[in-house]
Formats: sequence, C-alpha cells, structure tokens
Amino acid sequence: MEETKRTRIAAVADIHVKETDKGKWVNWFKEISKQADVVLICGDLTDTGDEVEAQVLSEELKSCTVPVVGVLGNHDYEKGRHKLIRQIVQNEKVHILNGESVVVAGVGFAGVKGFGGGFDNHMLSMFGEGAMKAFVQEAVDEALHLDRALARLDGDYPTIKKIAVLHYSPIKATVVGEPEAIFPFLGSSRLAEPLARRGVIAAFHGHAHVGTLEGEAAGGVKVFNVAKPILQKAGYTLPFYMFEV
Repeated sequence: MEETKRTRIAAVADIHVKETDKGKWVNWFKEISKQADVVLICGDLTDTGDEVEAQVLSEELKSCTVPVVGVLGNHDYEKGRHKLIRQIVQNEKVHILNGESVVVAGVGFAGVKGFGGGFDNHMLSMFGEGAMKAFVQEAVDEALHLDRALARLDGDYPTIKKIAVLHYSPIKATVVGEPEAIFPFLGSSRLAEPLARRGVIAAFHGHAHVGTLEGEAAGGVKVFNVAKPILQKAGYTLPFYMFEV
C-alpha cells in the first residue's frame, strides 16, 4: 500500500522586518524552501507597521519557492496601514488571511490576527464601560471570523486536515513565561473555542516573545507559539518550527 504523502509545514512568527533588512532573509527563505512544503508566518511581519518594511519583505519572499500562508500582527496595525501591508505582501503564492481560509498542499489553513481578553476563568466579560465592551467584542469578533473560516473548509473540503494560523494565543499555556499581569493582552480563550469544535489538528501563533513553545487546547488540539525569539532560545539555528501533517 502506497504511503500517503506528508505535508511539511515550517512555522515562525514575529519576524519584525525592518527597512534596513534588505538581503537579510534571502538565505533563510531559500533554506526553508528546501525543507518545507508550506511556510507559515504568524503575524508581526513588519516592525513598525510601515509599508516600506512590507516592500522589503515582499522582495525577500521572492527567494521562497514554496507557498506562504500568514496573518498580520499588532505591529502591522501600528500605523493603520495594515490593508496596504497586506496588499504589498500578498500575491499568488503568499496568502495573508484575515478571517479567510485557503487550501495549500492538501491542507486547509484558516487565519485571523486574534486579540486579547485573557484566559479561562480570567477572561474579560462583556460588562462595564463601552470601551471595555468594545475590547471584549474585538476578541469575540475574531473568534467568530476564525470559526467561519474553518466552517468554510468543512463545507468545501469535509475530510481535509485543518490548521489555524493566529497571532494572539488561544491558550494560556503558550504565553507562560511572560509577566502574568499582561496575559490579558497576549490572547484569549475565545480563540480556542472553534478549534476543537471544527476538528483543527494544530494552531500556530506568536506575539508572546518569552512564552512557551508548546501547549494544548481543549479537545487535544496542539498549539505552538512560534515567535522567533522563542525558537532562537530553544536552539533553532534557522528559526522555524517544523510540523508534519
């Protein structure tokens, strides 16, 4: 019986490309292309949310010969130019998801930036001032967008294996290492709710630079914090995490 081909996914987050980074990522993308079938970039593509940084990244990505799937992060929103950044980076081989899904190399990817709000029994609730309700609503909306993206994969490809691509964390375990006082700004358990319900096999995120590499959401969903500083600290010479589906 012929063995089913496995899809090799290389994941990283928080690459924070700067205007001065021209040429810095060429060899990294060339090497990653040799080892992976798909590259995930889980937010904070740029350092200050500037379109010049996005143009640098777009040029560097020309060295990548495999498809790229990504989401934007909070740094990409810093100057309100997130739509422009997405437009600059995205092309027929680079998919920047915002509540959407895409099938690449036989795997379904659903992506959102996500948002904060806290975890488990310490999740913020929809109560109090309008500003606080708006904060919570943002996390609710992001979770709904993720659920809808996964639902579309279910509808169009009912047997496909699904991966969630996020910037903010869906679980507490992968932000442990950061100061506990800032946990509410690093992710939200609301993002975890669609993962088990939609049969996601793994979720990747970043944002928490001194968090924890691996964790697990309800339903046994594997969660990986692939922030570049975490991978470097863990001894990855070329900072990307390999996952086979």
